[in-house]
Amino acid sequence: MQKMYAALLDRLDELHLEIEKALEGLPVEALDWTPGPEMNSLSVLIVHLTGAERYWVGDVANGSPLARDRNAEFQVSGLDAATLVKRVRDLGAYEKAAFERMTLTDLEGERVSPRDGRPYSVAWALSHALEHTALHVGQVQLTVQLWKQR
Repeated sequence: MQKMYAALLDRLDELHLEIEKALEGLPVEALDWTPGPEMNSLSVLIVHLTGAERYWVGDVANGSPLARDRNAEFQVSGLDAATLVKRVRDLGAYEKAAFERMTLTDLEGERVSPRDGRPYSVAWALSHALEHTALHVGQVQLTVQLWKQR
């Protein structure tokens, strides 16, 4: 694997571990709890961030589309921590295999988004995947803090 992709995978893996740590010991009630109106539960945040990360890395950057139902990500409930952790780990395994197939030349390539038909560079899609995941990991951590302080 190219060093750039190894570094990206390492950073995504670190974020994924932060999710796992945040979920430790939480019951389904906590995972489905929302801190207030117009806010998302932990389950929704994790299902959405993994769906989006898979989309930008797989569908766009790697050209390997998966039938993503983005709207359904915001309706999820009743998942336990083990199910959410498995989803995160499966994503990490997918990304490892995807990055092993990619070259540095791929970064300069342009791909068309299956969702909106817009062109994106592979470099942009991967940067956005990392940025989006980091943003939502922060929300996960804050939501856990709010749950514990309620």
